[in-house]
Amino acid sequence: MGIAETVSDGRQLAIERPGAGAVAAVVLYLVADLATKLLGTTVYALGFRVMGGALTVGSLASMVLDGLLVGLAVGLAGIGLSMTYSILDFANFAHGDTVTVGAFLGWVAAYVTANLAVSAPLTDLFLFNGGAQLSASASWVLVLFGLVVAAVGTVAVVLVVDRIVYRPMRDSGNIALLIASIGVALALRYLVAFVFSTQTSGVATSGTRLQLFAGVAITDNEIALLVVAVVLMLGVHLLLQRTKLGKAMRAMADNEDLARVTGIPTERVVRLTWVLGGALAGTSGYLLVLESGTISFNFGWILLLLIFAAVIVGGIGSIYGAMAGGVLIGLVDSLALIWLPSGLTRAAAFAVLIVVLLLRPSGIFGGVSTA
Repeated sequence: MGIAETVSDGRQLAIERPGAGAVAAVVLYLVADLATKLLGTTVYALGFRVMGGALTVGSLASMVLDGLLVGLAVGLAGIGLSMTYSILDFANFAHGDTVTVGAFLGWVAAYVTANLAVSAPLTDLFLFNGGAQLSASASWVLVLFGLVVAAVGTVAVVLVVDRIVYRPMRDSGNIALLIASIGVALALRYLVAFVFSTQTSGVATSGTRLQLFAGVAITDNEIALLVVAVVLMLGVHLLLQRTKLGKAMRAMADNEDLARVTGIPTERVVRLTWVLGGALAGTSGYLLVLESGTISFNFGWILLLLIFAAVIVGGIGSIYGAMAGGVLIGLVDSLALIWLPSGLTRAAAFAVLIVVLLLRPSGIFGGVSTA
């Protein structure tokens, strides 16, 4: 009887939501293809290869690790974007360039301080020329110093932007704020390009490489990203659940008018939202540069697409959704290399976004209901 009911429910779901059946079929095919590749076999039909190939367990594990690392950084950045939406009710298109600004502030501080003894002119060091690159193991004090500067400097930038741009427009509606954020994004991006030029610079290198098992290794910089990201996400969770500020933020996300009536200082909560979101954005940008080793003026703008995808997949307005969505998008972006060329992996991430919106429009965590 239980099997019959299950089959009946499945048939009813397929009739009411045919897209779910198509998605399930694609997922089953990809899983079967992945298993066939890991076994090192190939399946042909009518002379064409339909699944299989060659893929080692080590290569798969390395892709999973890379996706997890990128996903954690994207999730960190997504927290700030999700908080802005849930509390201020607008999509902040300047968030990606805020990530860039934080990365540049932190790495200028770390790189210049590390190379003060070098005979290169200070202006060259400021532009990441003529000095030695840093690693988390060999220069951990300087890397930590740069991380703090990235967080604090980004907080200062977002508070100034809020005071000059967003705060006077707060009663103008979310569309006006969204348009203003696009202007802020352009201003920040080309200010960075004007100061640092449009070239890509190398600032970090791997100092130590730890072999986990055959074919899989993790560097000291990646370990630093992993540890800092997990600690910060845990800290955000404790802040939201265990502190008065966290309860006030959740109350504002649920109903701002009711929060104001009950005596919650809404303007202070808004300001602290910018502080927390800005610090996490700057930190995520700094950590991504530490992991990749290079920095450029537009990397945050390019990353913004993945951040938005992560926030929407997790449930826009949900802090925990941003964390989970970031990890999911990072894993999809990395694992898509098994089937797609490197230039098309972002398409897979957005395909997952579309599928989630079709099957669960509110996102995995249900949006602001879990803010």
